Amino acid sequence: MIDVGWLNIGSLVLGIIAWLLPVVNLIRDKKQDNKNWVALSIMSISACAISLCFQIFYNYHLVKIEDWGALMDTMYAVAFAATVLLIVTIILNGINLIVYRNRTAK
Repeated sequence: MIDVGWLNIGSLVLGIIAWLLPVVNLIRDKKQDNKNWVALSIMSISACAISLCFQIFYNYHLVKIEDWGALMDTMYAVAFAATVLLIVTIILNGINLIVYRNRTAK
């Protein structure tokens, strides 16, 4: 059986990856043709989705073991962090779309 503590660590790592991929893509040398920006955006959004999924699985685990105190103590922070993760990921990938859409069209 998998140790459920790894779900939180995996969620954190994937959330950081979801933010780093579009930032690294934007910081890259502007002279290069970044033809793989779409793949990086898809990977970023996928990392965000898997990160959120890990949190859902962790909350499911807490419900299954009936740890209501842990759920009540952490739900606000989890909901807030999930919202921030999703919004920032969408904004960063939207910026990538705006920046690279015009470059690849030429």
